Order: sequence, then C-alpha cells, then structure tokens
Amino acid sequence: MALNIKAKKADSLDFLALGALVTRLDPGIVPFGFADTYQIHVSGGECNVAANLARCCGQETALASAMVDYPIGAKIEAEVRAMNVRGIYKRFKHDGVRGPNMAQVWSDRGQGVRAPVVFYNRANEAAALLKPGDFDWDALFSRGARWFHSGGIFSALSATTPELVIEAMKAARKAGAVVSFDLNYRAKLWAANGSSASAPEILGRIAEQVDVLVGNEEDLQMGLGLKGPDIHAASKLDPEAFYRTIDEVRARWPNVKAVATTLREVKSTNRHLWSAVLWLEGERYAAPTCELDVYDRVGGGDGFAAGLIYGLLEGKTPQEALALGWAHGALLTTFPGDTTMATLDQVVSFAKGGSARIQR
Repeated sequence: MALNIKAKKADSLDFLALGALVTRLDPGIVPFGFADTYQIHVSGGECNVAANLARCCGQETALASAMVDYPIGAKIEAEVRAMNVRGIYKRFKHDGVRGPNMAQVWSDRGQGVRAPVVFYNRANEAAALLKPGDFDWDALFSRGARWFHSGGIFSALSATTPELVIEAMKAARKAGAVVSFDLNYRAKLWAANGSSASAPEILGRIAEQVDVLVGNEEDLQMGLGLKGPDIHAASKLDPEAFYRTIDEVRARWPNVKAVATTLREVKSTNRHLWSAVLWLEGERYAAPTCELDVYDRVGGGDGFAAGLIYGLLEGKTPQEALALGWAHGALLTTFPGDTTMATLDQVVSFAKGGSARIQR
C-alpha cells in the first residue's frame, strides 16, 4: 500500500507532533565539571522536527505537549512561538519547590577524540504526567492535519505516555493522516522508569499504528526486540544490516510502509561520514556519503526526519525526499543548537550536489 498523503489545504496543518519539551544546557566544548556558562537551547525530538519543517520548509506545524506555568515554561513557550510552531498544551502549576518541571538535558559538544557527554534531569517532569484524554484529538484533526509524528523518547517517560501516543495515532489514522514514529531508543530512559524489559512490547504496540518508522538497525533491534544481524560487525555505512532488519519489521508489522535512517561513521567528534537510506514499499533508496565537519551533532537525526517528511509531503520522488533529508540533517550539524538555521534553498542546493564554496 502506498503512502496516502492528503492534498494541502489553506486552513489545515501540514504536521502535528506529540512529545516533550526540554531545555538543553550546552557548555560548548568545556567539560561540565569546568564550565561556568551555558547556552540554553529549547529542544525535544518531536518539537525539533516541527520547528525544522516550519522554519526551513514553510510548513504549518503544531506540537501537543506539557507546559508548566513558571518562568522556565514561559521561556520555552516563547521559543516555540519564535520557531513558528503552534503550541497545544496541557498546563501544569508549579508548586514553587518540587515541580512538576520542564525537563533539562545536559549535553556538551565534546571535541576531537573526546566524545560528547549527555545526561538528564527529568525528575518530576510534567510531560511524563501526560495521559490519554488530555487532548481532544478529534478536534485537533478536524483541521485536516496531513501528518502526525511522535517518538520513543517521549514514549519512555512513563507508563501513560505510550498510551497517549497510541490514542493520538488512532485518531490520526481515522482522520487520514500519515503516521510516523522515530524509535529514538534510549536505554537510560527505559531503565529509569523500570520498563527496560517491556520496551519492545510497548514500542511494538505503537508500531502497529505506524506508516513510517525512523530508526537505525540498533533502534530497531533494541527498541522492537528484533534479532537482526550483528550490529557491531558491519560498517556503520553499510546499509545491509539495516535492510536485513527491515524484513523482520515487515513480517511483524505489515502496516509499516517506509523505514528510514541516517548512516553515520564517527571518525572523531568533529569529523563524521554521513549517509542515509530509505526503504519504501519494497524499494530501496540510498543517499551519497559525504564527510561532515561537525559543529554540534545534536539534532542531526531530527533534521533528517524533517527533510524527508517535507519531501514526501510535497510529492517529491522517494529518492528526492531522501536527498532532502540527508542534506538537511548534514547542514543542521553545522549550527549551534538543536533546530535548523538553514534555508530551503541551501538544503535543495546541497541535496543536488552543492558545495561549501562561498555564495556571493
């Protein structure tokens, strides 16, 4: 079955996402134990994709999430508006002491042979309190949203968040929207909520509602409990391990029409080889491999997802859509922060084989 993408309408949303909003504290290349200043980036996997689509691609996007009514929430809410993303919030009051809170992700950039470091403060996170019934999905989809998206990080926050994802996906399917899910398997998060053993069952139930899966072979194997080939034996740029795992995905979830992933071989923190592949309705598509000089790797995968989704929404061929995802993800690693500063012209040019020659 082909992806059935609804035609664009003037008053409809192109893209609606469900996920957690966070602040990312970034000390740059300075290790946390020595840093005394931080950049604050507003982030969240699903928000990043919505922001990229709005900022770079001119799409009408919205995000359903939790919002705490305190100064950090106000900061995040203002940034989401500045990204041209419509915020749809379940609101929580802060008790002045313990929360509930907007989560923090601590993530430095590393440098050279020193890898980036990531850890979380998601204690009493408002997004983890979200549950089925918190949003009127029928009303939201009555605007005619063309695409719905969520991800594995949000699903790992609590026992109720994956049930909310499934509720939203069922409403999206009923409304005729394409449904995508970025597996984004994070072992730390599943372990923290005591669900490590049940993650494949939970994510498997979500996969039953999905048209488009985003995730590498490790996400597919660890997140969905697939056997697949030895993910440590093959080259990181060899798509064969990914393709062999797709066969298992199709056998268990015949509803899945497309699976896509980036391929990345890390030579050093600042030098990556970068490619991407797409499996769509039985056909395989591959992007070129390029060498990236990475400024900040966080958000590259969300940049890829946004470019791919934009291409598919706009009726590009699968190869063209993959190239747009590949190009946008690559460009995003050249900017600070988690969301795009690229123009659509830059993405299209790089997707067609453009270079870094100065533009006069």
